[in-house]
Amino acid sequence: MAFQIDLTGKVVLITGVSSGIGLGAAHEFARAGAYVAGCSRKTKEDESVSAYLQAVETEGSRALYVQADVTQEKDLERLVEKVIKTFGRLDIVVSSAGMNIFEGAKRCTEERWNYNLELNLASHWHLAKLCQPYLKQSGEGVILLMTSNHAYSSIPGCFPYNVTKTAITGLVRSLAIEWGPDIRIVGIAPGFIDTAGNDTWFHSFPNATAERERTIALHPIKQIGTVEEVGALCVYLSSSMARFIDGTTILMDGGRSALMQDSW
Repeated sequence: MAFQIDLTGKVVLITGVSSGIGLGAAHEFARAGAYVAGCSRKTKEDESVSAYLQAVETEGSRALYVQADVTQEKDLERLVEKVIKTFGRLDIVVSSAGMNIFEGAKRCTEERWNYNLELNLASHWHLAKLCQPYLKQSGEGVILLMTSNHAYSSIPGCFPYNVTKTAITGLVRSLAIEWGPDIRIVGIAPGFIDTAGNDTWFHSFPNATAERERTIALHPIKQIGTVEEVGALCVYLSSSMARFIDGTTILMDGGRSALMQDSW
């Protein structure tokens, strides 16, 4: 018998579905049979939102989209209310919305520091608190918090992004301790994933192609990850097969952290 994960009837809420990891996760959850609710700051008329809806609906699943800014608690409240009104339940949360806020410790302003805290840390906590009662009712609730390989090691200039990504690992542990056994909380720390955000990073160098090739060479696997691969991990971690995985963060970086990079 083929190995399959069936999430038919489950409802998943994913933030940041208009692009990148959020969009990839939405597609993979739909493939597993789950109903998918998603949000981003884009209007419903935006092409990226149409791509999200199509990705879910072409798999035969139901999709809901709500425009929301995750840094605004009122938006998050409205989002969760809409999900419950539409589907009547909530089983899984993938809190993935975020942004590469790379400023450097010396030149980072208070404004950018505070925005980074709101977007890349506090929003995960606020959303988790709002969803907690419904996930508890599910009896098998799962919260996946998207962090980064920057939580474990970083490079110059990535402050304050790397600070909040490190803090998420502590948030994962705290929520798992306090909200178990009804809800599991797991962090996912992707490395270089083929997204628009990382493409922007490559284009910040004089030769984007050369920098991309140099980055790929730093990975023992000799490639960078895809949003579908991160989405597939999300699906697995949300299933009963991963029931014993809780309170930890899984590093998904193609082996890059295993390497003393000056020796490759």
